[in-house]
Amino acid sequence: MADNRLALRTKIGYGVCDLGGNLFFTVGSFIVMKYLTDVVGLSPWLSGLALSVGRVFDAFSDPIVGSLSDRTSTRFGRRRPYMFVGAILLFATMAFFFRNPRLESQAALFAWAAISYTLLAAVAYTLVNIPYSSLTPELTQDYNERTSLNAYRFAFAIVGTLLGAGAALPLISAVSGAAIVDNKWVGDPSAGYQVLGVAFGAAMAITALITVFSVKETTAHIARPKAGFMNIVRDYLATFTNKPFLLILLPWTLNITGVTVLSTMLQYYFTNVLNQPGKVTMAMLLLLVVAIAFIPIWTAIAKRIGKKWSYIIGMLGVAAGVLLIFLVGPSASIGTLYALVAFCGIGFSTGYALPWSIIPDAIDYDFLKTGENREGLYYGIWTFSSKLGQAISALIIGALLSLTRYDGAIALQNPDAQLVIRLLFGPIAAVFYVASAIVLAFYPITAQKHAEIRRQIAEREAANN
Repeated sequence: MADNRLALRTKIGYGVCDLGGNLFFTVGSFIVMKYLTDVVGLSPWLSGLALSVGRVFDAFSDPIVGSLSDRTSTRFGRRRPYMFVGAILLFATMAFFFRNPRLESQAALFAWAAISYTLLAAVAYTLVNIPYSSLTPELTQDYNERTSLNAYRFAFAIVGTLLGAGAALPLISAVSGAAIVDNKWVGDPSAGYQVLGVAFGAAMAITALITVFSVKETTAHIARPKAGFMNIVRDYLATFTNKPFLLILLPWTLNITGVTVLSTMLQYYFTNVLNQPGKVTMAMLLLLVVAIAFIPIWTAIAKRIGKKWSYIIGMLGVAAGVLLIFLVGPSASIGTLYALVAFCGIGFSTGYALPWSIIPDAIDYDFLKTGENREGLYYGIWTFSSKLGQAISALIIGALLSLTRYDGAIALQNPDAQLVIRLLFGPIAAVFYVASAIVLAFYPITAQKHAEIRRQIAEREAANN
């Protein structure tokens, strides 16, 4: 693997998988909670708990799949066989989850939601996403080229998010004939959600398969970790002694918690506080269009001031934006709120490419210390931490909405529920962003330090040959 610039076809072939991956992220952030509370009929508390169950299982499935892929050796590579199987399962589980079970009992609904979401998130999505993410450090070892590669990836990611945010509700309405009127569905939208599951699931599967068949893995000079259960446990524990990794892992977890709170509550804010459900899609699109527009800008900025500081500035910008939304309050004009949401999108952009271009540098540090390629395990823990952040946000949102007697069946929520929605969309989300920025300030690997790490690795490999 040389540190040369990657071919454009490689960047596109690699990046396209995350178009489908972020359809999944959009579903998890914008749609799932509202689907469970308002369509399936599960209480907010049990909805948050059911989603958390699926994400807790990721504590086991993500690092296990990552570690297994590290140790896999086939003529198709280490990662792509898992992605192939996962793509098929992702289509099937998306269709299953979005088929309204029409159960009366809250206990039965909870069991269905927990099991079906676990199969979707902890099994199918894990089989695709962990091996996919693990390809990054194998495709390039260059500090800045990793930022460029992930810029392509997350350009596709935001396109996927835009498609999800822009097409989801119109698709549901067009298929089912139902519509959101006064903050509630008039008519039964279940058929629309079923088509949504099938359509999004197919898109996720197809984009993953494009990457499987278009990106060739590099298998030369791979130092695979030792097989065996105890070696897997040893490697798992060893990742938590990698200080640079921990100093990007914790900020990432906090960031994802803030992202999920913000993304989830955006829909609640416009529908349950402003009573403007028709404005939700435009707000989502503004946030994401601005984010995608700023990816190349942040990529250029990162080359000048570093990935870490660019990421920190972006997160603090989002925190400032949501605090301003809270301060101007629901009496502000729609135009003002749109402008503030767009402002949040500028900082929101940094959460796409930059953290994913930082983690390979921390993995290189581990390779220097151990001499083993353990990318899959690291990305397993990394992706689990993002799902942990989503689980934390789901529990917080579910608990606070339940405490304030949120009722998805009525048009206008009580004042306590409205206040909690505003707090979640403002100060609470901001706290996670600010905390993430503070921890990230201590991350030690700069471009110069990474160049030294790669130099030492090259010297060791030359001595061993």
